[in-house]
Amino acid sequence: MFVDANPALAALAREMLHVDDVTFAIHPDPDVRPEALPALLHEAAIAIVDHTALPTGIAGACPALRHVVFLGIGARSYMNPEALAELGIVMHTIKGYGDTAVAECAIGLAWAAARDLARMDREIRAGTWVRREGVQLGGRTLGLVGFGSIAAEVARIAHGIGMRVVAWNRTPRAHANVEFTALDSLLAQSDVVSLHLLLTDETRGILSRERIARMREGAILVNTARGALVDEDAMIDALRSGRLRHAGLDVYAVEPLPVGHPLTRLANVTLSAHSAFRTPEANRNLIGAAREHCARIARGVK
Repeated sequence: MFVDANPALAALAREMLHVDDVTFAIHPDPDVRPEALPALLHEAAIAIVDHTALPTGIAGACPALRHVVFLGIGARSYMNPEALAELGIVMHTIKGYGDTAVAECAIGLAWAAARDLARMDREIRAGTWVRREGVQLGGRTLGLVGFGSIAAEVARIAHGIGMRVVAWNRTPRAHANVEFTALDSLLAQSDVVSLHLLLTDETRGILSRERIARMREGAILVNTARGALVDEDAMIDALRSGRLRHAGLDVYAVEPLPVGHPLTRLANVTLSAHSAFRTPEANRNLIGAAREHCARIARGVK
């Protein structure tokens, strides 16, 4: 059962989810409340989940459920894999499906922030014609916090537009045209800081108030990873004071972002609705990988 398929993913699922000895059902509604899952999954051994929370107690009320195929890598934001394993439910995630899509979004947010494009768009629509002075990204330093496959794509694009790229990773890495350094050093020298970490107990709040204070004055912050990596209140204070020039955000501590949230009232913030990976190419990669997970499960292959 694909429990929360949006229209684009539902169409692809109907086209692509065909595996011998597996019957697929598609629930074409992306807004599913967790308490509705036991009824949806009553007879399902495999749940395909895009973004719906699956609390452990809810999973325990799904008697047939044995596998969860999560459409992405950030499953911990929605469920507890270890607790599910104790119930006999195996978690499967999908890597690499949207590396280029997310990387292009991160660069797009950085460019929009550097040139104040969203603010000028809002003002022109409201009848105000004010030319905002931007900054050029070419020749400036991009700091990548976390260096996996998405960050490597960001580095490739950034190098192509003439940026110097520095990075920090929790485990040692090496990559062409990227200088690896300590996190505090990265924050101090980067004109743009872009986050590319998984959310874990160790990374939650890693960009703390103290670390935000160590960032270069007037830096741009981009987050296409997870909102909880950042002390959101400290980020808002830094944006209000001008210590941060701008934030380009695709993810938030609470999603959807509540109406009237302070971030929606700041002119120097560009907002995106957790959609960095939403492209036709990435969607097709996602559903194809989900199909392969289901085929492997049906064959009894771990």
